Amino acid sequence: MATTHGYSDTKAAHLKRMARIEGQVRGIARMIEQDKYCIDVLTQVSAVTKALQAVSLNLLDEHMAHCVADAVAAGGEDGEVKLKEASAAIARLVRS
Repeated sequence: MATTHGYSDTKAAHLKRMARIEGQVRGIARMIEQDKYCIDVLTQVSAVTKALQAVSLNLLDEHMAHCVADAVAAGGEDGEVKLKEASAAIARLVRS
């Protein structure tokens, strides 16, 4: 039986957003190759960073709403494990 993840319903949107971010990153590499102005490159890096943060927050929200909520509702040790995983993920996002 295949595992269904919290983002399953929005997988296509996430993939589309990641493809757009991938294009932005390639654009930054071209800017560097073309010796574009430092601040312009940094502006684009900031935009990519914000876009990745938005994807991260959406995935985290979906994880909490589905994976964690389902595990906690089922009871037992799995709920505690999922909560600890989510807490660790939040800590990584805050540090980044």
